[in-house]
Amino acid sequence: MSLFKARDWWSTVLGEKDEFDQGCLCVADVDNSGSGQDKIIVGSYMGYLRIFNPHPVKPGDGVQPEDLLLEVQLREPILQVEVGKFVSGTEGLHLAVLHCRKLCVYAVSGTLGNVEHGNQYQIKLMYEHNLQRTACNMTYGPFGGVKGRDLICIQSMDGMLMLFEQESYAFGRFLPGFLLPGPLTYSSRTDSFITVSSCRQVESYKYQVLAFATDADERQETEQQKLSSGKKLVVDWVLNIGEQALDICVVSFNQAVSSVFVLGERNFFCLKDNGQIRFMKKLDYSPSCFIPYCSVKEGTINTLIGNHSRMLNVYQDVTLKWATQLPHIPVSVKVANLEDLKGVIVTLSDNGHLQCSYLGTDPSLFQAPKVDSREINYEEYDAEMKELQKIIKEATKTQDILPKSEKHKDLTVTAEVSPDLDAESQAIDSEVKAEAVPSVTVKITIQSRVTAQKPNLAVCVQAPLAVTCDQFIFDDLEPDSSETVVLSVFLKGNCSPSELEGNCFVSYNIPTGVRQMNLCSLILGIPKVAQCNFRLPLRLICIPAQPSKAANHKLTIDTNKPPISFLTIFPDFVDPSEDDQANVLGFQFLTGSKTTLLASKTSQRYRIQSDQLEDLWLITKELTLRLEEHFKKQNCKDFACTFSGSIPLQEYFELIDRHFELRLNAEKFQELLSERAVQFRAIERRLLTRFKDKTPAPLQHLDTLLEGTFREVIALADAAEENQANMFQAFTKLKSATHLVIMLISLWQKLSTDQVAILEATFLPLAEDTQELGWEETVDAAISYLLRTCLSKSSKEQALTLNSQLSMPKDTSRLKKNITLFCDRLAKGGRLSLSTDSATQQAAVMPGGCATIPESDLEERTVIPGSAATLPSHGQIAKQKSKP
Repeated sequence: MSLFKARDWWSTVLGEKDEFDQGCLCVADVDNSGSGQDKIIVGSYMGYLRIFNPHPVKPGDGVQPEDLLLEVQLREPILQVEVGKFVSGTEGLHLAVLHCRKLCVYAVSGTLGNVEHGNQYQIKLMYEHNLQRTACNMTYGPFGGVKGRDLICIQSMDGMLMLFEQESYAFGRFLPGFLLPGPLTYSSRTDSFITVSSCRQVESYKYQVLAFATDADERQETEQQKLSSGKKLVVDWVLNIGEQALDICVVSFNQAVSSVFVLGERNFFCLKDNGQIRFMKKLDYSPSCFIPYCSVKEGTINTLIGNHSRMLNVYQDVTLKWATQLPHIPVSVKVANLEDLKGVIVTLSDNGHLQCSYLGTDPSLFQAPKVDSREINYEEYDAEMKELQKIIKEATKTQDILPKSEKHKDLTVTAEVSPDLDAESQAIDSEVKAEAVPSVTVKITIQSRVTAQKPNLAVCVQAPLAVTCDQFIFDDLEPDSSETVVLSVFLKGNCSPSELEGNCFVSYNIPTGVRQMNLCSLILGIPKVAQCNFRLPLRLICIPAQPSKAANHKLTIDTNKPPISFLTIFPDFVDPSEDDQANVLGFQFLTGSKTTLLASKTSQRYRIQSDQLEDLWLITKELTLRLEEHFKKQNCKDFACTFSGSIPLQEYFELIDRHFELRLNAEKFQELLSERAVQFRAIERRLLTRFKDKTPAPLQHLDTLLEGTFREVIALADAAEENQANMFQAFTKLKSATHLVIMLISLWQKLSTDQVAILEATFLPLAEDTQELGWEETVDAAISYLLRTCLSKSSKEQALTLNSQLSMPKDTSRLKKNITLFCDRLAKGGRLSLSTDSATQQAAVMPGGCATIPESDLEERTVIPGSAATLPSHGQIAKQKSKP
């Protein structure tokens, strides 16, 4: 930051919610007063044209009513304003105003006032040109060396230079290789136009070359007209600067040679008339505008450069001579002569802060206030130090990554799910083929204890579920205030979800105290996040149906309590008048598949059966949750569920293979699309070469080949899109089956909550599946890590290193072997833990518990035709341990 601020001579703020840019500021004696005093002309994107003549009573005064000479709304956005000799028959100055589709030239004149209101100013339209193309910027000058008048050149958004000889249109030319418009200026010394193209190079075009080049207005001329038309537009010189340019300016002073100045994004260039670099300056800030304004020392040029740090730097060639602080970020800077004061710096910001200032040496220093001295109480400081050390010691003991929740939260968010489905479904654009797709209402309430700035609510449910609105933005919440929103959740995709849970996240900022202030928190406050979860009803995705006796997949869940009637735990799915539904219940998903739930009359067991393995998950989870809630209401604390059957690994592996096959297909489609696209572009290039050739030649069926390739590209794209949809459904089914396997393993091995969390992190590491990072390689790496750490057989196995790079495997054989080995290690007494010394502790507690499994034996156990992959039971483990 500079020690000195720019001395405010006169300033004002233009309009309200108005916008300004680089070309919106101009200084000149636009009313031809002859006094030598410049007027400040400002145009805005709102269409307002303002002309100022500042006369402050004393430096630093604000705007006076008589300072504003003219204010008029032109109804169209003003892109640029310039003053020059634009009217034929006179050498007086006129004002040129560039709109998007129009160029207007006005005469500004004043009438002496006979009353105290002062002089009256008005503008008169001299002529206008309606543009056929959208304008970007313009430049002017004595094109072609004309005397006593200025011509105008407008650059359009599509790269056409339109030249106007005052009241008449001259010609238009397209710039070669054009992509995006850049800054444009005219050099009278070389009679050429200089611009910076999107190729990041400075290009110069002679006016004579433009005048005799091919007319840009006739793009569809015949072959005969091509032969008789003008020359091709050729660039005079080119200089690659390697960055985009913000502005370009050509200056010529008495004590310095004519130079071309280019302001880049990170560099400042000075070029000779032939394009050679005179000097360049690397800037350590982001510039916003510049203007070369004079030559104080022979052979040097002074330049003002504004930047986004609200600084205005004065350079003599490449040497920094002065730096001053501005109250705003300038987008345009000029130097004017106002009220016998030469060299006034005029700056304009993008929000309309217009200021006339000069450089001064009055320092703006901040002097810290004196602090009241007081005696130091060493005992009090010592007690505080011990308390802080105690807090630090307690904080270092815990290994939690996330901070502990506060006792009284600043903001809480709660979600309440309606117990009944919506009477009128709110489902929109659903792909489900059922007769009716239900929806359920979720009411979310945000309660704030403090001032919450810019709260933003995001509601997330896992696809194929969807919400009617997932983003809500609120105004600032006052203390002890609340906001409530209502939305609906429904099934959008044509497959069953893997989870019936949703999440709400509220991000907000709270104001900071004085002691905690820094540059970031002063602007934004302290960012915080509050969240909550909600559970969706099972009726959202399935309806009651007739039970099915036969099924391909069956699971049996054991409990330690007598079976409960389904009339009690599933009241929303059974009819109380039908007694036969007390022990058997049918569910039909909206996607079409059925699942049957049975309760044993003689034993404490429940059976879930379905034709699809993944359909067992949601019903099994819902059964266990409702049983736990039922016994919790009865104050029964010893209720437990167990699983003693075989883990259905073989059926699980089939889902893995199906998902991996679709991933391979996606890779093949991508390769084929890339090949066909390369072929399509090659045919296009050949066709364009034939069409551009002056001597017609036969196409040799290239057009037929192009059409056939285009059809192949479209067909491959459709097939890739269909495969992507199938892969999403396969991944959803795989997640459901994975949830089921995790539940069965946890019930089978009676895992703790921490161990189940490790299991879920191992088998469900990804929320979404992509080609770059897929489920198979991620899960394989996680299981391999567990097999080499907490489930390792020996220290030799722990020493093996894992590959740090994940890539798509060739097949799933290794993954399936590792999953089988993982279950086998758990069956032999292995325990999941992320502690570094878990393997050593496990070996000490269970010597010989994890015996070596031969590779051949593993392969024999994994491939069992016609049945699920079996694992040893508890009795078998006990027999193995009893053997010598």
